[in-house]
Amino acid sequence: MAKAFMAHPELRDPYEVKGIHSKGSTTILYQGKATTLADVGLGDGLLIKPKDLREINEFEVKPEGACFKDLCIPLTDQLLVNLDGQQWFDLAAFADLLGQPYVADFDANVWSFAEIPAKRENTLVNAMAPDIELTDRSGNVFRLADLKGKKALIVTWSSW
Repeated sequence: MAKAFMAHPELRDPYEVKGIHSKGSTTILYQGKATTLADVGLGDGLLIKPKDLREINEFEVKPEGACFKDLCIPLTDQLLVNLDGQQWFDLAAFADLLGQPYVADFDANVWSFAEIPAKRENTLVNAMAPDIELTDRSGNVFRLADLKGKKALIVTWSSW
């Protein structure tokens, strides 16, 4: 009998150990995206190359700090680490500084980061919903701006 393919999960060996990624690499999960890095530093946290930060969470290391759009976090000795003549960015220390929850599976070399609170708060600066325009069932146009000055509860739904 032929060996079962992955298409039939009920025929897989439940005790067979399979790696998530290639040996020696580290996978970082953030906002539904998996970034696999072969070059990470050994330290107390998760040390990555500063250039890899943009790919992971859209922050970029600049002279003024680690920046996402107009939000910049000043760089400290905790964030930028020099080891053996190489500069590293400590992603775990950055998450701690921002109050971003994360978990790490050291055996599998997988780190999972939750949403960055500072990025979420930056999107709701004035707690105002964008002005939208919708057509109701009768064909009448409804504008959110018509409710200006009134409290409104917006409920959305989709069939998919």
